[in-house]
Amino acid sequence: MAEEKGKEVAVRKEEAKPVPARLLSPFEEMDRLFEGFFPRGWMRPMRWEWPSLAEIERRFPKVDVIDRDNEIVVKAEVPGVDKKDIEVTTTDNTVTIKGKTSHEEKEEKGDFYRCEISRGAFSRTVALPGEVDGSQAKASFKDGVLELTLPKQAKSKRVSVKID
Repeated sequence: MAEEKGKEVAVRKEEAKPVPARLLSPFEEMDRLFEGFFPRGWMRPMRWEWPSLAEIERRFPKVDVIDRDNEIVVKAEVPGVDKKDIEVTTTDNTVTIKGKTSHEEKEEKGDFYRCEISRGAFSRTVALPGEVDGSQAKASFKDGVLELTLPKQAKSKRVSVKID
């Protein structure tokens, strides 16, 4: 408490908010800057949450690209997606994987009724380390992992060079 002309005036101390240990998305960083600049609740009567970086990453399949002598293998994690809901297209040096998910869960017990529906779609284009023949591509899908085998075109096969 501080005194001013014989009256007690309450002094409000702002506590510094610690920065989270995880990486902030640009939206979360901007949110944090606004919270520190403007008084609480001013211009933002209702709080709306931006999607976290982890949520954004979940929408895109993680992909491994393996460059072999005569082929390129692409493995993509697509858990919870049915084989019929995946579409793969290729060009000479890219692969595009598109898919959609749909999940519906219902529960009824007496007067209680709950229904949760989630739907989503994703698309990921991956640049390949060489040119491939897409017409000879082979694909397999097992346990949520899509594996594409793309034979290289003759002009892009890997060649070892002996150093003198």
